[in-house]
Amino acid sequence: MSRYDGHYDRAAASGVLARLAAPGLFASGAAPADDVLGPPRLIRYVAHPLSPEPGSALTLSQRLYLERFMRPCRPDQITSATHRITWTDSDGVPCTGHYGPSSLGPVVPIAAREALLALWRGLAANTRLGEAALDLSDDDMDVLAATTTDTEPVEIFRIGFEAAARALAQHALLAHRVGHDDPAAFAEALHRSGVFATVAATWYWELQASTFRRGMVPVTLERNGSGVLRYSADTAALLAAMKRTTIAEAQETMRRAVDEEGLSPDRAVRKYHTELDLVAKQYALLDPGTAPRCLALMSHTVDGRLVTVLPTAVEALVSTFTRMLGLVNVEEVASAAAPAAAESVGAQTFHVPDMNCKHCRVTITAVLEAEGAEVGDISLVTKQVVARFDTPAQRDAAFAAIRDSGYTVVTERQ
Repeated sequence: MSRYDGHYDRAAASGVLARLAAPGLFASGAAPADDVLGPPRLIRYVAHPLSPEPGSALTLSQRLYLERFMRPCRPDQITSATHRITWTDSDGVPCTGHYGPSSLGPVVPIAAREALLALWRGLAANTRLGEAALDLSDDDMDVLAATTTDTEPVEIFRIGFEAAARALAQHALLAHRVGHDDPAAFAEALHRSGVFATVAATWYWELQASTFRRGMVPVTLERNGSGVLRYSADTAALLAAMKRTTIAEAQETMRRAVDEEGLSPDRAVRKYHTELDLVAKQYALLDPGTAPRCLALMSHTVDGRLVTVLPTAVEALVSTFTRMLGLVNVEEVASAAAPAAAESVGAQTFHVPDMNCKHCRVTITAVLEAEGAEVGDISLVTKQVVARFDTPAQRDAAFAAIRDSGYTVVTERQ
């Protein structure tokens, strides 16, 4: 347990999730039933070529994030997408993603999103899981609240599936370098090779989410003679160094907050994690010298059986993604010219497709409030934000600040 918070306990939090997942995350077994996949569908997307800075392979947003948050990563260790795409998924939610330079194309992020929707529907249909989550003890809920960013158990599984889908879409940027030109075969190769587990063990959460939003991946993949994929030695060393740097900075921030500023651990987390978005709570509360472990990678004995959440989740994702490839057709369309911006103010609704967890919601709220906007509602399910602006200039400044934070703003006029 952390010296800062007696309820912060990664092993105990992992055990809670393992107990919930042991009977199966889906009522139908290891993967969602076919009825939640839905009918064949046509998804139309708009492609936007990324524009690197002169003399660089990275865009301005990529370079700024690299310099601020990815030490000691170098620009040449990054692979950038060639295109950003926008589309509306089958649930009517605006989405963004990236593709290229591999030949797998836009079908990977689009089909991954559709697979994610099916997985979420499958989770919601599992009434046993929902009831078991509601029946958790107060101690179990206290451990989750102290240890995890998203504290509702079913929401944690939802976000876990989204992280796995991100990993699939990100690594698809590298498929051409390991001889893959088929999305299903590449997803299965990632699964069979244990790459999803490697991501969970070696990346840190904000690195994966933020680089995904910017269409960049700090990885070199290698393929051996048996077709097994793995990270290069340089990649493994780089990810370890970035993770050590992030942990050290989070722990030093926490130490100063508690020992020098005199804040309680709870107030320190609220200030530096919730309000200022400077540290990951999970790392700030770790005792010095303690190596963090992904909750989904820890194994627990439940009813005499060894349970690890991540293999179950990855199997469901890859299986659902492969089935979804047979249901999704994609078609590029031209981008319609946007009408002139409306000058009206007051309560306005827009979408931020890149939001995926409670931390994102906190970040968007903080950005809007810093610009003087009144936040009404933010939904992680629909990616919809309702905020009140006093002037068009305030609204435009708020949208610019959201984009500067690495998120996309989609308004009705787009």
